[in-house]
This record gives sequence, structure tokens and C-alpha cells, in this order.
Amino acid sequence: MRNLTITILMIMVVIFAGCSTHIHTIGDGASGNDKEVKRQWYVAYGLATLNEVDTREMAGEAENYEIKTQTTFIDGLISALTTSLIFPRTVTVTK
Repeated sequence: MRNLTITILMIMVVIFAGCSTHIHTIGDGASGNDKEVKRQWYVAYGLATLNEVDTREMAGEAENYEIKTQTTFIDGLISALTTSLIFPRTVTVTK
């Protein structure tokens, strides 16, 4: 019974983590549908990063854009399968 409870709690954590989204609006925000998507990788339960995602570089010359950082279902699945040793987040810049 205890193992079932732990399993259900882990599944709930993965599902609710998929809802984690932060949106930052730069200038007037996105005016089109031009998107660039990259994944930020963390290790050791999020204590260290494996790569740097430069959102300014992703935006290019745009002065008005939107940055969305989120944990998608796939990110949550990767995290669950590695017991959060590897924790990715998806970064999307919309111009």
C-alpha cells in the first residue's frame, strides 16, 4: 500500500510540474508567430546547469518579444525517469 501511495504521489508531481510556466514580455510583446525553442538542462536536482540558453540571442534584433519558460510533459517525463537527476525546461522566444 505504501509503494502505491508513493507511486501516485510521484505521478502527481510530474503532472503538476507540467503546468509550471513563466512568461516574460519584453517591449510590447510578440507581434508574430516566429518562434525559436531551446531546452535548458539541469543536473543534480537543478543545482547545476549543463548548458546556457541565451534568450537575447534567440530574439535576435527584435525589440518586442515574449519569453516563455515552461516544464512540458516531456520535460516532466525525463525528470521522472531520471528521478530528477536530469531536469530540463523548455525555453520559447516568440517574436
